[in-house]
Amino acid sequence: MPDSSSPVDSGPTQQHLPPAAGLDGMGYRTAAEVGREPASPAGYRVGWVFIALYTLAFIGTNLVFQAPVLVTLPLKVNSLVGIDQAPNSLAIVAGVGALLAIFANPFFGRMSDRTTSQLGMRRPWMILGLVGGSLGILIVALAPSIPVVLAGWCIAQLSFNALLAAQVAVIPDQVPTAQRGTVSGLVGVCLPVAAVSATFLVKLFTGNPLAMLLVPSAIGGLFILLFAVTLNDRRLADRDKPAWSLREFAGTFYVDPRKSPDFAWAFVSRFLFVLAYAFLVTYLAYYLLEKIGSAEADVPQQIFLGTLVQSVVLVAASLIGGRLTDRTGRRKVFVFSASVVYGVALFVIAIVSEYNGFLVGMAISGLGFGLYFAVDLALVLDVLPDKDDAAKDLGVFNMASAVPFALAPAIAPVILAIGSGSYGGLYAAAGLCAIVGAFAILPVKRVR
Repeated sequence: MPDSSSPVDSGPTQQHLPPAAGLDGMGYRTAAEVGREPASPAGYRVGWVFIALYTLAFIGTNLVFQAPVLVTLPLKVNSLVGIDQAPNSLAIVAGVGALLAIFANPFFGRMSDRTTSQLGMRRPWMILGLVGGSLGILIVALAPSIPVVLAGWCIAQLSFNALLAAQVAVIPDQVPTAQRGTVSGLVGVCLPVAAVSATFLVKLFTGNPLAMLLVPSAIGGLFILLFAVTLNDRRLADRDKPAWSLREFAGTFYVDPRKSPDFAWAFVSRFLFVLAYAFLVTYLAYYLLEKIGSAEADVPQQIFLGTLVQSVVLVAASLIGGRLTDRTGRRKVFVFSASVVYGVALFVIAIVSEYNGFLVGMAISGLGFGLYFAVDLALVLDVLPDKDDAAKDLGVFNMASAVPFALAPAIAPVILAIGSGSYGGLYAAAGLCAIVGAFAILPVKRVR
């Protein structure tokens, strides 16, 4: 188990809910009420109803993200400018949107930590984020030009990151340390389930750009709203609201690595892993078109099959990995091994020249991806610098997931130019990022 000196699970004012309090209509508990409850993980556990609804909501959040990222956004761009200009145009849209996400996630995390609404601290941002994000997706779907696509995607990124920041903060709010590996494992399943669902829905509506974007958003939104309205959210009293200053605002986007070295190394590891993933998913449609030689009409179906193969392995790896990390109390060995396996998978994808080989690479990537995200979130929750700023610190950490999506579109054209347009070379570079990320987790000391 993690060191009991960790700030995540120490102190009498730790703010978790007891087993029966996770869901209760529009009810809430104040920070003071929660603080009077037992701090020991043995004293309470969240129930499976809470876990199930939270998992569905997280699937919904990933669903509204994954449909555009994997298929519809690249194809929308391609339909407006053609295959020759599409990579550069997509780089602008994806890069600017990801740049906004870098700052949006910690900013909205900080705002969530300071929210004194009668509806709670997290619920308002989930609902507002969903509404704004859906509007952004609608703009992308109807966009007649790249600038309008860019505007819509920026609105979507800002809004969905407000949603995500509040949603992730629910875990340190309400899930005890002893269950975080299990919940983290389920959260790790959400991305592949959403990816398969998104590509399946897109495939169903191939030829209807509006439905391809809006149907996944509508279905995901229902799951998010279901969790939001039933969540027994924390509520912050006005008197407990932290002071606001320019210094505090600047601190929203920063955690001192000298004071929190374990957090910093976990950040570096996640950054490199997600950079590898960003290379893969951002250019997957173009990889199939150019390297594998697929017809454009076949790309949605092929991406669906690839994500399905990946997800079957990923789901098993994530569920097993999450249970094992709670049973053994070990985190680092899983994160290290997962990063290495994911790197190997990208090398396989880089060297194959036909679709079946691509599917093999995707299956291997599912093993690495599943193990990584089953354990990485649990590890990060164990090394958070300050439990009272959980949403803000998780927002800073989520910059490790946002920055790569801004960098990948900027770096990829350079790698492609050096490699004479070779997507194999691009994915080999991605594999190297994942391998280096494996070694970045080793210096973490607070967890085993």
